[in-house]
Order: sequence, then C-alpha cells, then structure tokens
Amino acid sequence: MFKLLVQQIIIFIVITLFVFPVSATIIVDTDNDGISDNDEIKIYKTNPNNPDTDGDGYSDWTELNNSYSPLMAQSFTLEENDYDNDGLSDRMELNFRTDLTNPDTDGDGYTDGEEIKNFYNPNSTNTEKLDKRIEVNIALQELSYFLDGIRMGKMIISSGRARMYTPIGHFKIENKNPKAWSSYGLWMPHWMGFTRNGTYGIHELPIWPNGYREGEDSLGKPVSHGCIRLGVNDAEKLYNWANIGTPIFIY
Repeated sequence: MFKLLVQQIIIFIVITLFVFPVSATIIVDTDNDGISDNDEIKIYKTNPNNPDTDGDGYSDWTELNNSYSPLMAQSFTLEENDYDNDGLSDRMELNFRTDLTNPDTDGDGYTDGEEIKNFYNPNSTNTEKLDKRIEVNIALQELSYFLDGIRMGKMIISSGRARMYTPIGHFKIENKNPKAWSSYGLWMPHWMGFTRNGTYGIHELPIWPNGYREGEDSLGKPVSHGCIRLGVNDAEKLYNWANIGTPIFIY
C-alpha cells in the first residue's frame, strides 16, 4: 500500500511538471547589444532599437563595460560625464539609480546633485536623509566613506605604528573639534574623536607649535600614535562631510 502511494505521488509530480512547466522570464534585447530593453529604457537611457546609441562605433554594452558613457560620442568616462548637468556624474547617477537624462529625478525642485551634496534621497520627494558610514582598512592604509551604501571616495591614511596600534572594531564619531590639542604637545586640526575617552580620532596631519607639520612624507604608512591621520585637504573634506554619530568600522 505504501509503495503504491509513493508511486502515485511520483507520477503526479512528473505529470505536473510536464503539464504546468515553470515559465522563465523572457529577456528582450531588440538590438542585440547585450543589454535588455528594460535596462536600456529604465536605467541607462540608451536606445533599445540601436546597439550604438551615440554612434561612436562602440556598442552600448562595450562602452558601459569599459566605464564609458554610451550617450556621448566623445570619449567621456562615466566618472567624467554629467549628461544632464545636475552636478552628479553619470557613474554616480547609475549608483544611486537616478535618471541620467533628468537633472531632478524625483521632481521636488532640487537637482540630484544638490540632494546628494546635502545627503538627501534624490529618488524621493520626502525629506529623507541618507545614511553615512566610514570604513578604515588598516592593511591598505585606506579610508573610504559611504552614502547610502555607495562609496563616495577613498583617502590615504596613516594609522598607529607598532605597539601603538589603532583600535579595531565598530565605533562612531563622538565629538568634533576644528583644532584639538594633543597630550603629545601638538595640534590636531579637523579632529573627529571616535572613542569616548577621547584617546583616538581621525584628524589632519598634526602641527607642532613651531609650525612643523608631522608625517607629510608618511601617508600610507602606520606611523601615528594610534590615531588615523589624513592629508590636509582630505581631513577638511571628511570633517565637513561627516557628522557626530557617523558610524566608523575599522578593520
């Protein structure tokens, strides 16, 4: 009886698979350029009926996969090109899934570039702030900062030297000071402390009272007393970008 029941179940499964086959999603690529019509229309704003939208001799797929703009016949990379002149490069438009051809994707009166600069969601008319975070890779001596999970830039750092290591783990910016004083007897411009006891922070290359700037030739090497040092321009840029409470992940 049990054997018969098992056989009937197997037969039912086989019949079901043949009579009701699982339907696969059909991907339409009218111009056979390797990009679906849906992606051409909704994401890349290229012509689904023309494999070479900008007529420069390279297919849309070839240009995108080599980081070039398929909308401009000139050799502009996605990083260099800003097709709709909204202050946001085509690369960042693709990253944030905004409209490459519309300077104000959500139609709220602010350009996509303005919204990203002020940390708002360019795809929503609500005043929705995007999440920030900072990551520090000790092995690479590199700091990256992210908005809504998208890396906005990288910076070379100097972390703690041997026996004065930079702490590893999850932190957040606890305090900021445009010109903090160190117990080592020097100034630390653009200070962003990430431990509550005030021991460790991210800051500009330190300056001694006589004006000597320490560590200018050592960026990219672990030479600090445990803090994370940045070059002058990078330190100011990150200080202005990050706010108290911004998460920091050091690994």
